Amino acid sequence: MYEHIKKEAQKKEGTLKRWRRDFHRHPETAFKEDRTSSKIQHFLEDLGLSVKRMAKTGLTAELEGKPGDKVVALRADMDALPIQEEGDKKYISKKSGIAHVCGHDGHMAILMGAAKVLAGMKDRFSGKVVFLFQPAEELPPGGAKEMIEKGALEGVQAIFGLHLWQPLPTGSIGILKGPMMAQADNFEITVKGKAGHGSMPQTTVDPIFVASQLVMNIQSVVSRQSDPLKPLVISFGTIKGGTVYNIIPKEVHLTGTVRTFETKVQEQARKKMNEIAKNTCKAFGAFANCRYKKGFPPLVNHHDMVDLVLETSEKILGKDKRKEISPVMGGEDFAYYVQKIPGAFLFLGAGDGQNYSHHHPKFDIDEKVLPQGAALMAGLAYDFLNKK
Repeated sequence: MYEHIKKEAQKKEGTLKRWRRDFHRHPETAFKEDRTSSKIQHFLEDLGLSVKRMAKTGLTAELEGKPGDKVVALRADMDALPIQEEGDKKYISKKSGIAHVCGHDGHMAILMGAAKVLAGMKDRFSGKVVFLFQPAEELPPGGAKEMIEKGALEGVQAIFGLHLWQPLPTGSIGILKGPMMAQADNFEITVKGKAGHGSMPQTTVDPIFVASQLVMNIQSVVSRQSDPLKPLVISFGTIKGGTVYNIIPKEVHLTGTVRTFETKVQEQARKKMNEIAKNTCKAFGAFANCRYKKGFPPLVNHHDMVDLVLETSEKILGKDKRKEISPVMGGEDFAYYVQKIPGAFLFLGAGDGQNYSHHHPKFDIDEKVLPQGAALMAGLAYDFLNKK
């Protein structure tokens, strides 16, 4: 059966590339995936699947096999990023300032391929496969939460998802039991001072100077106030303030991100950052306005579902394809699904010949991975439904 799945997926390699490149040329950002969603819906309906729209542009589709009680879901995300793509590839984005530079175009093509393979062998498994095409993975609070609220997981007993991964060789996998991806929060801090002329700093409260102290002091949360055996990242992404070289501005605005794996560590970091910001500003006569926004929860894989992924990947991809990885501090809203039901998320290597990392303007994938991904996703659904 696994040779059949691999053969059927490989036969569709050209089609998978065309799908992926079409999505790549026409990227759409979070909750605006209208063309993308319509294309996928027509494809699924042509397969004879029952399709529902939810979470604005999201889709669920059901494929019935032989009579059975088991239900498994497979998920792909659909949104692109607000980034200007660079390079000279033939299928470069046609939309200014929007690009698929994370791999979601490949995720959609892979899941469509898996649906095609499984639809052609529905007399060989018992139960139901639910295909989830989800919007807005890149924009917290994300689309997964809304998909769940609208009933995407009703009756579903397990879920699997993948992310094409540039750091890994094409066709290899990386997966961990337990925590695999971090909680991804963001914050904003406004430092309010007193404006004035740069030649007379004594008459001002300089928010640029205060903000520079604040950035340094907040890093002590990681280096001196957190358990070094429990991962924590605090990074500032923007500092904005001032208009002219010789005027001390009234305020400075800072933004950044916090990444953790444990709620206790996250809450301690949030509390300490707020205290340090306010006290640093107070020491210099300024005022801090802090806003902390929780993002996706940590992605925690279920142990038995990881075992199934490893068993299936050996049959589909071959032996010795698993690569050792460490937990990743990036966030992923697939975490919401595995909070609700058993499931596993994996990285599928697509990095052969690719020199640019995810979210880089020149990011791309090795398209040879597309039929491998389709076969793997189809194999996971088949194994879960047929496994006793």
